[in-house]
Amino acid sequence: MFVSMWMTQNPITVETSTSLTDVALLMARHQFRHVPVMSAADVMPKLVGIVTAADILHAFPPDLNPFSASGADMLATQTLKAHKVPVLAADIMTRDPVTIAPDAPIEDAARHMRDKKIGAIPVMKDAALQGIITKSDIFRALVGIFESGAAGARITFDVPQGEDVFPLIAEIAQKRKMRVTTFISLQKHERPVCMVEVTGHDVDKMLDDVWKSRHRVISVIRLH
Repeated sequence: MFVSMWMTQNPITVETSTSLTDVALLMARHQFRHVPVMSAADVMPKLVGIVTAADILHAFPPDLNPFSASGADMLATQTLKAHKVPVLAADIMTRDPVTIAPDAPIEDAARHMRDKKIGAIPVMKDAALQGIITKSDIFRALVGIFESGAAGARITFDVPQGEDVFPLIAEIAQKRKMRVTTFISLQKHERPVCMVEVTGHDVDKMLDDVWKSRHRVISVIRLH
């Protein structure tokens, strides 16, 4: 799966000169937590940073929630200046944020988020902003892998290190007239396993075939 399959296309953006008042109201209104920041001076807007909800919260005093109705009212007053709060997106944005290409594998996006401890990554192609992918999108992709929506079973069994079990599963599925909807082999796991989701009526016979192939079945989850 690729980043482009799960990203939010053409995301809402702000400019470096956008006030924090407007950024906070934009986030509250649309219920998102990350917004790319674009330069206003260039002929073609250029990605220069990203602002998160956490950035805004950390910029304000603890007694002021910029995303609440009362907080929004206070933002319209001189409270910002009185508390010496930054007033523009450029003041608090993360500059030169990590980016990713739309055709990158989605696990690359997940790896960047894990290693950099970030919650969203702008998606760029030819220096143009194409979208944004967030942790929530990664979770949606993970759920999508396992949501076949068809009756059947998810079978997890152990695999000797280095064994290619796909030919075995393909042979068993063909013999039992089962359809493989998901196949995952975790060879790098501490305990190498294979997880396969199948649809069809001969799940029990397929289980017997897996046992007879001398692979220990660890788990069977019936899908309805």
